[in-house]
Amino acid sequence: MPRRPIRVTDAPLRAALTALRAELGVPDTYPPEAVAEAARTPVLPERDATDIPLFTIDPPTSTDLDQAMHLSRRNGGYRVRYAIADVAAFVVPGSALDAETHLRVMTLYFPDEKVPLHPEVIGEGAASLLPGQTRPAALWTIDLDADGRTVAADVRRALVRSRAKLDYAGVQAVVDGGTAEEPLALLAEVGRLREALEVERGGISLNVPEQEIVRRDGRGGRDGRGGQDGRGGRDGRDGTYELTYRAPLPAEGWNAQISLLTGMAAADLMIEYGTGVLRTLPAAPDGAVGRLRRTAHALRVDWPHHVSYAALVRSLDPGIPRHAAFLQECTTLLRGAGYTVFRDGVLPDITTHAAVAAPYAHCTAPLRRLVDRYASEICLAAVAGSALPEWVSAALDALPPEMKEGGRRASAVERECVDLVEAALLKDRVGEVFDGCVVELEERRPTVGVVQLESPAVIGRVEGEGLRLGERLRVRLTRADPGPGGRAGGRAAVRFAPA
Repeated sequence: MPRRPIRVTDAPLRAALTALRAELGVPDTYPPEAVAEAARTPVLPERDATDIPLFTIDPPTSTDLDQAMHLSRRNGGYRVRYAIADVAAFVVPGSALDAETHLRVMTLYFPDEKVPLHPEVIGEGAASLLPGQTRPAALWTIDLDADGRTVAADVRRALVRSRAKLDYAGVQAVVDGGTAEEPLALLAEVGRLREALEVERGGISLNVPEQEIVRRDGRGGRDGRGGQDGRGGRDGRDGTYELTYRAPLPAEGWNAQISLLTGMAAADLMIEYGTGVLRTLPAAPDGAVGRLRRTAHALRVDWPHHVSYAALVRSLDPGIPRHAAFLQECTTLLRGAGYTVFRDGVLPDITTHAAVAAPYAHCTAPLRRLVDRYASEICLAAVAGSALPEWVSAALDALPPEMKEGGRRASAVERECVDLVEAALLKDRVGEVFDGCVVELEERRPTVGVVQLESPAVIGRVEGEGLRLGERLRVRLTRADPGPGGRAGGRAAVRFAPA
């Protein structure tokens, strides 16, 4: 979408962000005993797989690299090698470090810094799959047929060495230019095959435009909707920010398909093993789909009755404001996802994730998400045919509530940070008029809704008569206050009214 950059220095934001961290109970530093434990020598595997020319794909400034991959052709199909950082090699069960990770649960990303799950010496150092460094990993080998379907999956501990640290834009450029070496060309090939299989399963990947907080000095920032891109830091606090809209590149989708492939393989291994922790999402109730149909009608999105929800989503263009608004509403069907533990061959009532349309497990981001360390251990035990380690078994039942609380806090951080930056960017522009689109209306109060501006990349509350969902309109900024006094219901206040 078109935009005119608006910048704000760090100074007006630092106090508000510091206060936000305190308000949300975000830990500041690691306890000294946990830091000391993080420096211990890791337990290294005997198997040496450093001959595999792995590579990572992440945002350019990321240093907490969870995954490295290599793709090759095999027997008319493909072989995917996917190395996942072996955090268990560094964290002793029952230690102070282990206890702290259970308190933190997830890495949290703020515009000015990130609050990591693990001390930097592990998360951005000894366990991170940085190029040219030998690292312990859980190395997945997944064989696919010519259509990209899984025919075999295996995971074992091994020493690995990444050869290159790539970024999404660079990967996209060489693939589009036809100059990609075979492993990268195969990423595009396999990624597209897996996307086609996702369509066949009825799975859904929402291509929703993201609000992104961009740090103009290039040393920070964060993804305004997901927050797990590793682009933060405690250094270089001086700089400016702006908000932009960003649509994911195809290369990000291909990369995500490899992670989904591995998560599905992990879930299948756990189910066969009889013990595990799945990422589950019930199918959306008819009432929710019916509400989306009414929203589609209001937004003038054509949804014939013979067209499935999944097919409709794939036909939409996020560059069209009313399509983008509908895609944003579609995220409501993804609410309700959680973690489900099962044991001793007794499967839960729900084993699938409705958006994936298959059993699925989180196992590919252990540097940034607690549950993934445990999922890797279960899969390793399943392949080895061994008993589950006692420390894993003892922690399983507590993981779903821990992850739920961690997810709640991460969502609050994401939402509040965008609100703060929006208010800071607009605080000197109260009274100005902007072009936007009504992307949400409250059913019981049609005079209250949400407007998405074309420029700057702001999504805020609008109140007034005559609002219509999907309507393009001009709105006047009536309030923008990032300070504690301007926070409505604990959040930074940005308000608009029809101009």
